Amino acid sequence: MTSLYTMKTADLRNAFLAFYESKGHRIVPSSSLVPNNDPTLLFTNAGMNQFKDPLLGKSDPGYTRATSAQRCVRAGGKHNDLENVGYTARHHTFFEMMGNFSFGDYFKEETITWAWEFATDTVGLDASKILITVHPSDGESRKIWQDKVGIPAERVIDLEENFWTMGDTGPCGPCTELF
Repeated sequence: MTSLYTMKTADLRNAFLAFYESKGHRIVPSSSLVPNNDPTLLFTNAGMNQFKDPLLGKSDPGYTRATSAQRCVRAGGKHNDLENVGYTARHHTFFEMMGNFSFGDYFKEETITWAWEFATDTVGLDASKILITVHPSDGESRKIWQDKVGIPAERVIDLEENFWTMGDTGPCGPCTELF
C-alpha cells in the first residue's frame, strides 16, 4: 500500500474499491453524469443514484452488495453546493463519491466496522485523531461505535445534520460520519 502521505486519488479509489470487493461487493462502474433512465435528475448528484431502484425494491440488480466511485455534479436543487463552494473545504460542484451499498444484505454494524477498518487499517489514518458524528436519535450507531469499535464516548458527537435524504420521499435516515 502506498503511504498515506504519498497516496494519490487513484490509489485511494482503487484501495476503496478493492477493500469492498474483498467484502463480497461487486464493483459497479460510475454511471453517466447525465442519468440515462431517471427523469427526476438533470445530473447525477450522489453515489446512490444508479442504485435508486434496487434501494426502493423496484428492481433486482442480481447482487446484494455493490461498491462504486461515482462521478457527481451538484449545481442546483436540494444538493446545491454552489452556495458553499469557497466557504468550506468540503463542498465542491464536481466530485467523486465512493460508496458501498447493501440491498437487504447487511446494515449498520457491518457498515460501521468496515468503514473503521478501511480508514485505520487500509488507509492508515491515526485512530486517536478520528472523531465520529451520529444523528442524536441514532443510539444504535452510537452503541456500535462505542461498544464494538471501541471509540470513547467523548469522541462520538451528536450532529443534527447527520440525517440523509434525497428528497421529500424515498430512502432516508440517520447517518454517521468519520472526521
